[in-house]
Amino acid sequence: MKAFVTIRPAAALLVAVAATLLLLGSPAQAQYPDFAKLAKDNAPAVVNINTVTKGQQPGRSGQRPQMPNLPPGPLGDMFRDFFEQMPQQPMPRSRPAQSLGSGFIISEDGYVITNAHVVGGADEISVRLNNQKEYRAELIGEDRRTDIALLKIDAEDLPTVTIGDSDDVDVGEWVLAIGAPFGLDHSATHGIVSAIGRDLPNETYVPFIQTDAPVNPGNSGGPLINADGEVIGVNSQIYTNSGGYMGISFAIPVNVAMNVAEQLKDTGEVRRGYLGVIIQPVTDELARSFGLDDTQGALIAQVQPDTPAAEAGLESGDIITEFNGKPVKRSGQLPRLVGAAPVGEPAEVTVIRDGEEMAFEVVLAELDASAAAGGGALSSYGLSVMPLEKDDRGSLGVRYGIEIESVAGDSPFAGALEPGDVLLEVNRRPMRSEQDLVEALSSAPENRPVAIRLLRRGQPLFLAVDLD
Repeated sequence: MKAFVTIRPAAALLVAVAATLLLLGSPAQAQYPDFAKLAKDNAPAVVNINTVTKGQQPGRSGQRPQMPNLPPGPLGDMFRDFFEQMPQQPMPRSRPAQSLGSGFIISEDGYVITNAHVVGGADEISVRLNNQKEYRAELIGEDRRTDIALLKIDAEDLPTVTIGDSDDVDVGEWVLAIGAPFGLDHSATHGIVSAIGRDLPNETYVPFIQTDAPVNPGNSGGPLINADGEVIGVNSQIYTNSGGYMGISFAIPVNVAMNVAEQLKDTGEVRRGYLGVIIQPVTDELARSFGLDDTQGALIAQVQPDTPAAEAGLESGDIITEFNGKPVKRSGQLPRLVGAAPVGEPAEVTVIRDGEEMAFEVVLAELDASAAAGGGALSSYGLSVMPLEKDDRGSLGVRYGIEIESVAGDSPFAGALEPGDVLLEVNRRPMRSEQDLVEALSSAPENRPVAIRLLRRGQPLFLAVDLD
């Protein structure tokens, strides 16, 4: 619908002059970035990534797998109920799967940063530059907890991006995103930083940068660039219920990405500090009960035994307000600070206990399979899990599930579960998050095996595991 407004000639002239003067004198206009220059300067160092995963992919037709031999009794009846309620599974077809993503070059000798979910599980990775030259890439390493992967191509004298400082990012800054949405190479979009330090579900170690720059599938792994031409983030996720851009996208801060990339380059893995506490937010009600004026800090709900926190003297009920000189305003900040701290070196923890501020020195251990990603919630079971990516759910034909990341040698699940297993149900409880698994295991009846329905290499499987 069009709207029409009649303006007298004299008034129209006055309005036109005033608008021109306002435009010329506008500070916002004077500070508007030269996006054309930003795109031209950075495009040569932005790459398109193509991956090929060989093996069996789901087809369109399916059938329910053959009923396994089940033991008599209540346990067999439980498994039989599980089996009969299973949907038809897609018939496997042997064909390679391809995916597209983006990345950017950080060194002249061919190191490339991208997202772990872009290259994870790929049998072949190729990188295409802006000049259309294509290279076979080697996966140096990936870190699923931050969704960062480091690639290497055999080339020299390559163009590189300029790395900025994501700690200096402010809300309202102009940003430029370059990537390959839907496979359309070197597409540039712009927007502003909408928020910083954003917490997302199941993303313990990344304080995301939120932006309204249009980002779509295929942009993953590409750079988010500030008005000075510096990379401040790695485009990673979008908020959508349509599969496409809806005004909210998220980038991994470049400081996080570079820290991970440097460790992957040096050792092929990422080491993280482990404190050994289960924490929760400080609500208004809890703050009042503790006699506090605000809700800042991370409340220790439990101190795990034989951990750095226990040895340092931390107690449940302590509220951590500072870690290694950095304030802890929200509980979600603590795992990032602990994870980034050097393993085996002392760190200072400031807490409020009984209304008094106290300082403790703690020597961090290394986070491993016995110290689960959720702050120790699964440590007693020797499990580490991660959320199942949306694309993986689609390819597996499931609506939910969590993936086993690692199983400790002394875990009751050792020999039963394997890394890569996708847990669908535990004792009939759907597995949508790590918390679902914690609650299912903690409420499991004594002297009775835990019934697990899972997928292993795409095939359905039932297991009974005795926790005793």
